[in-house]
Amino acid sequence: MRRLAVALLALIVVSCGGPAGPPSIAVGSKSDPESKLVAHLYAAALRFYGSPAHVQSVPDPVSDLDSGEIRVAPGFTGQLLDRFDPDAAARSDTQVYRTLLSVLPEGVAAGDYTTSAEDKPAIAVTEQTADAWGGRDVTAVVRGCSKVTAGALKGASPPAKIGPCVLPKAREFEDNATLFAALRAGQINIAWTSAATPNIPSELVVLSDKTALIPAENLVALYRRNELNEQQVLALNEVAGVLDTGSLADMRRQVAEGKEPGLVADAWLDAHPLGR
Repeated sequence: MRRLAVALLALIVVSCGGPAGPPSIAVGSKSDPESKLVAHLYAAALRFYGSPAHVQSVPDPVSDLDSGEIRVAPGFTGQLLDRFDPDAAARSDTQVYRTLLSVLPEGVAAGDYTTSAEDKPAIAVTEQTADAWGGRDVTAVVRGCSKVTAGALKGASPPAKIGPCVLPKAREFEDNATLFAALRAGQINIAWTSAATPNIPSELVVLSDKTALIPAENLVALYRRNELNEQQVLALNEVAGVLDTGSLADMRRQVAEGKEPGLVADAWLDAHPLGR
């Protein structure tokens, strides 16, 4: 009888196992590869600091913060600010971030933003156009406003105006190759792209934006307030301290070439350890 009792106790111990570990943190992502890449960066950072984390694809990660299905939702500061306060006038990276913090819904917090990694809309022109307009900054577009013929990727939402210049509706192109080919051929004279777009042809000029006429778009992680511990928030903030625009563009290039976003994110983190 005693032997049977011991056997039953052993069976219970084996079936129950040890104490359950912490639940995996769901990092939200949309279905597109670029969104998955960013989500995998933050999930990898959480795992680097010892917290189980996984990427979960949902139609709207920010909305799912409310339900608790998603606990971390990465995004870009300007797009998030436009979502919560479409009339906000902030444009510089610091202004956009601070204004975003002030309009976040109750229960949602934001980590640090990536001061060195941005993906704000950018304008590419040919050398001839830059020379004709007398500059390599977006202020040249303002001066040549009446002559602008714009192009953009299908589905993109480029700014409708730059300073006082109200821009014409952009002609849409299926991919960057055809967009930049149309720019070189003179079918358009500005091509909307972004700061972290990979493989922009070297013969084109990407205009600077020294006076912040175009609102900033820096990477930031939103998360459910009071649900992450200090170490987990630190993990999110460490991404902001290490990632730069060049690295983001290079990772996007690898994903565009067919590499799995999670593997690309893990490889980048291996090459750029956090906490240094």
